[in-house]
Parts: sequence; structure tokens; C-alpha cells
Amino acid sequence: MKDTYKHKGQRIKLVEELIKQGISDEKVLAAISRLPRHLFLDSGYDKLAYQNKAFEIGSGQTISQPYTVAFQTQLLGVEKGDKVLEIGTGSGYQTAILLELGAQVFTIERQKELFLKAQTLLNQMGYHPQFFYGDGYKGKAGYSPFDKIIVTAGAPFIPEALQKQLRIGGILVIPVGDSESQTMYSIVRLDKNEFQRTSFGEFLFVPMLEGKQS
Repeated sequence: MKDTYKHKGQRIKLVEELIKQGISDEKVLAAISRLPRHLFLDSGYDKLAYQNKAFEIGSGQTISQPYTVAFQTQLLGVEKGDKVLEIGTGSGYQTAILLELGAQVFTIERQKELFLKAQTLLNQMGYHPQFFYGDGYKGKAGYSPFDKIIVTAGAPFIPEALQKQLRIGGILVIPVGDSESQTMYSIVRLDKNEFQRTSFGEFLFVPMLEGKQS
């Protein structure tokens, strides 16, 4: 698993691009500058890995473009020691970013092939989140409450189960919409039954499917 000076130089350029796009959280930018994104892609993408683009990773899924990863992570406001639930492990790249920020990560993936691949890769890289194979709509009530929850697929609605698994003051970041476009939301739990919702523009994710595992 090589990480060359060329790769590191490409990450520096990527971070500079993200700053120009409005990413300002120094901790998020530092995590992206440290993390070798090319390891999360097939070797054929090696020369493209640090372009600010999404790429296919198999099973009909994608690795989000770095800007999207940085934007969602910045909205989460991860603090060291935060208990974070991630819906959609995918390649494991976002998972690793959260771990780089010092979070305790619980991550769920519904695609068995991706679940096994990400688990192997992250463990090889020295990352050890708690992995779960299952339906992200249900979250992980047995491990709640969570300080932060991040959803990395486009949801047609905001799952009530996820909101209920936030601690008071916790934040859920989720893209909501149809298959053509989603609006990014940050949802803060103010008390037992009150939530504050803020929208942050349009994004495009693969769909979040309910009750389907493969």
C-alpha cells in the first residue's frame, strides 16, 4: 500500500482546491491531506484519485467527491471522542476521515461486497471502527445515543429512527431528495421532540435503499 511523494503532492493541490471552494475547517482539511484516497479506489484510478470527482467503486456505489466528503464532515463539526454513526460505509474513505478526526465510529453498509472490502482495507490501514452489515434506515439503537450521525446516500425522507438516536445537542447530516438531486440538511436535536433543520444546497448521491441488503 504505497503512498508516494507524488500522491502527497496531489493531496496538497486537492486541499488548496477545497479551500477555494469554501472548506475552512482546518481539522477536516488536515485529515484529507493525510489520507491516501488512492488506496480506496481500484489501481486503474491511481492517476485520477485526487481529482475532485466521484468514482465508481462497484455494487452500483460511488466514492463521493472530496468536496462532498469535506462539506458533510465540516457540517458535522466532529470533536475528538465523538460517537459517530455513519450510514453507508462504501469504500471506507469517509469512515477513515472521521477516524482521523478522533471520532469513535459505528458504520453500517448494506452491500455485502463493499462491507467486506472496506473492513479488510481499513483494518490493514490500522483503522478499527465498529462495522455492521445491515439496513441504515434503522440505525443502531443499541449503541445510541450518538453525538453525530452522517448519511452518505440520498434519502427520500429523514428516517425518524436516526433522529431518535441522536443525543440532545447532537447533529445529523443527511442529503434528502429523489434520484436526480438531494438537498443537504443539518439537523440538530434541541430536546426530546424538537429538531432544528437547516438546508445547505443541492448535491447528488446514490440512493439510500430501505430494507434492502445484497
